[in-house]
Amino acid sequence: MFRNNYDNDAITFSPQGRIFQIEYASEAVKQGSVTVGLCSKTHVVLVALKRNAEDLSSYQKKIISVDTHLGLSLAGLASDARVLSNFMKRQALASKMTYGRPIPIERIVEQIGDRAQTNTQNYSNRPYGVGLLVAGVDDTGPHLFEFQPSGMTQEMVACAIGARSQMARTYLERNLDQFADCGREELVTHGLKALKESLNQDKELTVENASVGVVGWSAGVGGKKGKLEGFRLYDGEQMAPLLEKALEGSGTKAEDEAQGEAQAESMDTS
Repeated sequence: MFRNNYDNDAITFSPQGRIFQIEYASEAVKQGSVTVGLCSKTHVVLVALKRNAEDLSSYQKKIISVDTHLGLSLAGLASDARVLSNFMKRQALASKMTYGRPIPIERIVEQIGDRAQTNTQNYSNRPYGVGLLVAGVDDTGPHLFEFQPSGMTQEMVACAIGARSQMARTYLERNLDQFADCGREELVTHGLKALKESLNQDKELTVENASVGVVGWSAGVGGKKGKLEGFRLYDGEQMAPLLEKALEGSGTKAEDEAQGEAQAESMDTS
């Protein structure tokens, strides 16, 4: 029934020093639909591909607003993400009631990391089968963090998780130097293009299967921070102008190859 004697719980190490339950949870993240995050000097953008279980069902929600300055996107088990997001909402509210200020992004990410790591120390618990990209702004600027089922968290400039995310990561690595100075619209465009790279050739981004979350600071005077632009979720028909701008002039890979061959032939004949 089991692959070995070391994967019955999340607290037993194998002789190789592995905890198989955590690896299984990480596999659930790899099976989830892809989500992409990008960070510039002023904004953080989350872009996610939504799935529907069948033609008769609605698309799964992939981006969740936690507070006015904070949001997350998920890959993996949505039910686990809902539990973690509710915990984050309680912590964000507690910070406002206790200290009268929004909770710092690094602190709340550390809290969910500690919560997830605790599950690997109790026999009766299991790891969370979800990966998160947490985006937010605080007094130190915009931040993008990746959360993994093991409880490990790390700050990222750009990141992609989920199925076929390697294609999106390749795009992010190729354009990494551009992100820091990008504005809000440019960052969204890069995110949608990275998301498009991860799609199968027979699929396209539409208003039904794509969503975007943005948070950041408006442009200030004299290099200073401007006004907070609260976390905003773009979904449904709100995605139409974003997709039109991001995918304008970008065809499929097959179309690009055909266009390149046609240009080469015209050069040979001339």
